[in-house]
Amino acid sequence: MRINTNVSSLTAQNANTQNNKSVASSLEKLSTGLRINKASDDASGLAIADKLRTQASSLSQSVKNGNAAITLTQIADKAMSEQSNILDIIKTKLIQASTATTTSAGVTAISQDIQKLGAQLDNIAKNTNYNGMTLLQASAGSTATAGTRIFQLGEFSGDTIEITSGQVQANLSGLGLVSAGNLSIGTNSDASALLDDMDTALTNLNTMRSVFGSTQTQVQSKVRNLETTVTNLKAAESIIRDVDYAAESANFNKLNIISQAGTYAISQANNVQQNVMRLLQ
Repeated sequence: MRINTNVSSLTAQNANTQNNKSVASSLEKLSTGLRINKASDDASGLAIADKLRTQASSLSQSVKNGNAAITLTQIADKAMSEQSNILDIIKTKLIQASTATTTSAGVTAISQDIQKLGAQLDNIAKNTNYNGMTLLQASAGSTATAGTRIFQLGEFSGDTIEITSGQVQANLSGLGLVSAGNLSIGTNSDASALLDDMDTALTNLNTMRSVFGSTQTQVQSKVRNLETTVTNLKAAESIIRDVDYAAESANFNKLNIISQAGTYAISQANNVQQNVMRLLQ
């Protein structure tokens, strides 16, 4: 019997130390809700989970970009809807002015109304914007064609949807009516001559509206797909990173019991040494 080195006690202490580390790790998982709290918990799992998280974050921002793009197209569409109403009113007034029962004084009054309506149509094109970005023409100070609008809807540089430059110029000039002054009429014949121009303007405006409408449909479809992808990515990350509370609670209880048993084993190993005293009595 040896007393200089209590091997049994050292063995029990080492086992108890290792078990206490496991208890601390289990408690950390239960406290944070995460199975992986540091790289040593699962190095490969952490790498995969982090990549999934980054991908989900990128696509979540893309969803926000898409929703902003939808709002932009809705603003443009509502503005052009009002422009369409203006053109309808102008055409109705032109028909009124075209008939012989409308006197020259009446034609003059109608002409003033039409020019004001035309000016309002131009104002809509000038002032319709999203976050300061003019949508229906190049800028507030330029009636040229609006520039290309590119929406980033994915994690890679090529994941974009755009409104192509050269398709949107929803002002009198872009609609083929040149300016409000060109809507001036002095006779019934002048009014009649503008009727075909109004039909052309309405057709042009509807074509421009379709640019925003088709883009909105495309973006909405993309956003729905992105939302589904984000949900699946987060679910995949959760499987890897999050703790299973039922399993970990059972493991924690088991480790606690082992820890208590280990403490008892240490005390018993130390008690064995007391037997030496009996030999010396």
